[in-house]
Amino acid sequence: MSDLDHRVGVREQNLVIRNLKLSKVTQDNYDALIAEIDDIFGIDEVSYNIRTGEIHLAYDATHIDLDGIEKVLKQHGADLHNDWWTHTKESYYKFVDQNIKDNAEHKPWSCHQVPPGANRKHK
Repeated sequence: MSDLDHRVGVREQNLVIRNLKLSKVTQDNYDALIAEIDDIFGIDEVSYNIRTGEIHLAYDATHIDLDGIEKVLKQHGADLHNDWWTHTKESYYKFVDQNIKDNAEHKPWSCHQVPPGANRKHK
């Protein structure tokens, strides 16, 4: 896949896929919740499986992170499921999101650069 296969603002190298179990999602808040998350810049895909209670997210971690998505969930009365596995995944996802964001902002350097003028051939 390339960057052209995704929504505007989503780069393939920064794309992450997250599956998290939610609680307090009802028929009343389901549509508005998914629609608002889907409108966030950097979201590539969002879906919710009513049967399992899991949200599926694909997003560019340099533009949005799990904290921003959790804020939207709470605005609509939903929340992440309160169990050990969901909290473990949430912590790991937040760590990886921050790592991706930090790496995207990092300017690479090297102490092994060729000195200026060293590319000239000697006769």
